[in-house]
Amino acid sequence: MILPSIETPADLQALSYDDLNQLSAEIRDFIIATVTTTGGHLGSNLGVVELTLALHRVFDSPKDILLWDTGHQTYVHKLLTGRRYGFKNLRQRGGLSGYPNRSESQHDWIESSHASTALSYAHGLSVALEQRKELIGHGGRRHVVAVVGDGSLTGGMAFEALNNLGHSNQRVVIVLNDNGRSYAPTISKLSESLTTLRLNRTYLTLRERLRRLVPHLPRVGKAAYKGIDGFTSVVREMVTPHTFFETLGIRYVGPVDGHNIESLETILRSAAKWDGPILVHVQTQKGRGYEPAVSDDLRMHDFKLPPRLDEEEVTPKSFTQAFSDSLVALASADERVVAITAAMAGPTGLLNFQDRFPRRFFDVGIAEQHAVTAAAGMAMGGLKPVVAVYSTFFSRAFDQAHLDVGLLNLPVVFVFDRAGITGDDGPSHHGVLDIALCLAIPNMTVFAPSTAEEIPGMLATALSLSSPSAIRFPKTLPKPFDHKVGDGLDAREIVHGDGSLCVLAVGKMAPAAYKALELLGELAPKVTLYDVRVLPPDLRMIDDALAHARVITIEDGTRHGGAGTLMVSALRSRAQDLSKPFPTTRILGVPRVFLEQHRPDALLGELGLDPEGLAGAFSRLLADQPEFPRLLPESPRPQYL
Repeated sequence: MILPSIETPADLQALSYDDLNQLSAEIRDFIIATVTTTGGHLGSNLGVVELTLALHRVFDSPKDILLWDTGHQTYVHKLLTGRRYGFKNLRQRGGLSGYPNRSESQHDWIESSHASTALSYAHGLSVALEQRKELIGHGGRRHVVAVVGDGSLTGGMAFEALNNLGHSNQRVVIVLNDNGRSYAPTISKLSESLTTLRLNRTYLTLRERLRRLVPHLPRVGKAAYKGIDGFTSVVREMVTPHTFFETLGIRYVGPVDGHNIESLETILRSAAKWDGPILVHVQTQKGRGYEPAVSDDLRMHDFKLPPRLDEEEVTPKSFTQAFSDSLVALASADERVVAITAAMAGPTGLLNFQDRFPRRFFDVGIAEQHAVTAAAGMAMGGLKPVVAVYSTFFSRAFDQAHLDVGLLNLPVVFVFDRAGITGDDGPSHHGVLDIALCLAIPNMTVFAPSTAEEIPGMLATALSLSSPSAIRFPKTLPKPFDHKVGDGLDAREIVHGDGSLCVLAVGKMAPAAYKALELLGELAPKVTLYDVRVLPPDLRMIDDALAHARVITIEDGTRHGGAGTLMVSALRSRAQDLSKPFPTTRILGVPRVFLEQHRPDALLGELGLDPEGLAGAFSRLLADQPEFPRLLPESPRPQYL
């Protein structure tokens, strides 16, 4: 076994290519054994084993800066940088993050769990090292390397960075990991040889000398020059699928076999010498070495064994499935309904829609900004667009939602899966901002279903509106509590109390609050409980809440500028209009911190948003005791260069 002897990238230098091939197999076995147990991104990591080994043999991390985009392809990188023992707790509290994490290792420069960012980081770091005279070719010996791919080049931000890298001629090595989104013909020995030739300094120098001298030869100069120029153009077209990158000022080489370590090292060493931005196109097989990950298109991205469920847990896809079924039913009755997503067709439940209505389905890639403005155009043209993305990714398109949809008051329906606290993917994937962001947009209606049974009616209502709307639901499904659903834009009173306390619960917090009432015992009759359902809040609910001495709002999103803030503001305004006393109020929600990876139920418990915590909050408020908001410590993010 070679893997146990690898503690730092320096340990790779003495290995032969036969040793490296054996190590590659051991790494794949290790990742398969770990990830199929803990869950995580399996396919993308199995595809970059040889590439990661080559990168760490050619470049000297962390002196040389390796940036990974997308960050879920860094498991091999973590193995090679001393974190093998942390994999037993991958994506768990106290264990390894599923993405690069600056707190884990100085080999991790960025925390790239949202795609298409690494090239912009690379531009900035290259400028910084150049200013410090540490960049290779500018007084120093350090390199900046950005590994992009696995869909990240479908994001517009990546192309903005490419344009600026080429324009500024910043010295950055870009490695394009092409594991399915092909940019080139099938790789061949000829293309590898020609790629090597195009990077050869002797060839490049000779070619330039010939281009300068040949035109001046008597009689044959111009014809000979045209012949040489034509030959090099043929070479270019044989090797390069198109001239896009070089038009931007970025040298393009490839494609290269991403599973041949020796070839990879040869190309990378040559690319490291290039004075300016250079892109090395590497072709890999996602899921290599594990047939289930290769053959299962739906789960190749995040392959794992079915979760072990206890009696309090249910299948986590139920909200998504309810949305999927409802959308197909509504689209069957109305051909104006179209669906848009950003590389998330499977996870957001749109595959059935895609199969049924392929010409009405649009996957724009990792390009949320384009998705939203394109939806605005569709709405402007009379269609009924539904944009389905993870809650955490909506923030990437807030400007477009605000000004391209909201300002024009267009009837675009946003559907946010994985809303609220999501758990094991860490701070970048918690969907705690969507309510606050949406409520900042005038005329936006936000639906928050407490159960999956609410989704059909909410989606139908959203599609009937003439203004923007959003439906947000969590990854996991709480158990049904009273088997009833609301209607239209109305809130739903679940329990009627004696006027002492009114609880306004948003989304999945309604079942949690209902359970909390069971824990209150003899105090339960004092509590009125509402399933808020829709924001801005139902005026009849606000008026009823004003008849209570105390009001508490609960949400699994940020409490700063979120649902609670809006409802308390509505209470205050309504109290003034009606000349009624303003009740004692409390806002419960997620504090303004980055929540680390942990089980959603455990995080909710730490925040006091589980049934036990809510029961305690209700009791204290009924006793008029002061409530001190729970604050989780924010993990420090180290700074180093």
